[in-house]
Amino acid sequence: MSDDPTIERLRREISGVDRDILGGVNARLELVAQLKRRKESLGISFVDPDRERELLDDLARANGGPLSEDGMRALFGALLELTKREVAQGEESGVERGAE
Repeated sequence: MSDDPTIERLRREISGVDRDILGGVNARLELVAQLKRRKESLGISFVDPDRERELLDDLARANGGPLSEDGMRALFGALLELTKREVAQGEESGVERGAE
């Protein structure tokens, strides 16, 4: 740990943001699990590449930086893949999880 109060304050703020991100990802997983169940009940394919592309394009337009568009697409592309994997694992284990 540093004795510098500014470093310590920034680390605390970063930890708070990290917890917010974790909460957001978990909320997203729960919603996507609900979406997947609904789509399955209607006989609709879970994965929709057009919707994923639309989502990424919309986020690119909304991104005010400093995250680059390439960085945003990499981040959310990874989030989409993680979400699909978590939903599949949740189904295998019987635990409720999500993805889009």
